[in-house]
Amino acid sequence: MDMKNNKQYTNAIDYLNKEVTVIIDRKIGSKHTKHDIIYEVNYGYIPNTLSKDECELDAYVLNINVPLDMFKGKCVAVINRKNDIEDKLIVIPNDGKITKRKIRKQVNFMERYFKSKIIMKR
Repeated sequence: MDMKNNKQYTNAIDYLNKEVTVIIDRKIGSKHTKHDIIYEVNYGYIPNTLSKDECELDAYVLNINVPLDMFKGKCVAVINRKNDIEDKLIVIPNDGKITKRKIRKQVNFMERYFKSKIIMKR
């Protein structure tokens, strides 16, 4: 946890290779609330966390092609945005595998607007 302004922010890196539950609030195929962007993957948040944007830690759910309300899977990567204050988790099915290249391809619809690096533990 990172202490800033007396708040404990969640460190996204702490979730690498751990099982997490994602509450999906932007389902695959849905439109962004402020921008002309369609979500090409399920996108949501990890309950009871706090990101530096003062909301829960966000997560992309990859390798699932149907709209979901909730998903339990493994965090296999973190997208560390260089020109934004928040990181994003990459969550896939527990028995799945994915490469950095496939992550980039699946999240490009949104991440193309940011400079970032993908962090994965080996």
